[in-house]
Amino acid sequence: MAKDDNGGKDLIAADSPGAHAEASSGIAVVARDAVANPGLPPHRKRVTDLHPKAERHAERAVYTLFYLSIVGSIWAIAAYMIFPMEGDDVGSVRLNNLFIGLGLALALLALGIGAVHWGKALMSDHEGVDERHPVQGSDETRARAVEIFQEANEESGFGRRTLIRNSLIGALVVFPLPAVVLFRGLGPQNVDPVEALSHTMWKKGMRLTIDPSGTPIKASDVTLGSAFHVIPEGLVDLEHGKLEEKAKAAVLLMRLKPEDLHEQPSRKNWSYDGIVAYSKICTHVGCPVALYEQQTHHLLCPCHQSQFDVSNECAVIFGPAKRPLPQLPITVDSEGYLIAQSDFTEPVGPSFWERS
Repeated sequence: MAKDDNGGKDLIAADSPGAHAEASSGIAVVARDAVANPGLPPHRKRVTDLHPKAERHAERAVYTLFYLSIVGSIWAIAAYMIFPMEGDDVGSVRLNNLFIGLGLALALLALGIGAVHWGKALMSDHEGVDERHPVQGSDETRARAVEIFQEANEESGFGRRTLIRNSLIGALVVFPLPAVVLFRGLGPQNVDPVEALSHTMWKKGMRLTIDPSGTPIKASDVTLGSAFHVIPEGLVDLEHGKLEEKAKAAVLLMRLKPEDLHEQPSRKNWSYDGIVAYSKICTHVGCPVALYEQQTHHLLCPCHQSQFDVSNECAVIFGPAKRPLPQLPITVDSEGYLIAQSDFTEPVGPSFWERS
């Protein structure tokens, strides 16, 4: 007989004389027909355990890989400056992507391969069994856990193998630097990015046109429950910077019943006969908000599932977005075409652009 440490119930060993031959009903604490523990196979030492020369060779290989990772990260930063992207020159874009990509690939692969080789060739590989406990361990057990961490440090050689440790730390420190440098390339190169992203192509009197044809839209064309993907008039004729301007100025145009709109008094004249226009760029990370549900008046961002209520000034009702979609004030001109009253009154896109 054995006692369960937790419940105090009797446990019957599978090979005890009192054990029955029939199969377990499935409710016993220990099944009577449990498979016998086969144990662990004999430990087989690695080449690096048997030959000090092989161990030194493996150690040199690991820190060499970590140094290669540092070289790759530095090369990615250098390539960003040596091979700049110039205007609409496709060749410069290809060279920039190629050499930066090669540097980042070397940095990441060398770091990963070095870490794996370190673990397989140099760290302790003795098999061990970790007993699971249903509740928090005793003070003695927790103190033993601290000792285990100390033993792991000794077995891995992290504190003893200074070349490996220092090269790994160096690779981890240098590896994020290319990303920091490359972030600058996401914004305009010759102007203040905060200022550039705070304004779009929209201005007073500019007509709303259908994307991508550029056809002006009359208020009478917008039926109840419909949604239009809209761009500013003249965008299709731009020769330079068309995608950048579209990325900031894209708008969704929808028509609701006027009584379904819940608008602040200051925004009463921002819509026209139930027609409202909101930025198409999600305020979470800038994905296109392109799915409109006409029965609930909800807009859905398919990237991270943020939802906005069009009837309530596109307030966030679900998801990670933190602020409503910016509204474009609109009206109609003398010919009945929808026009903008002004640019957006707040920055479009992800909320972090506001932190200037």
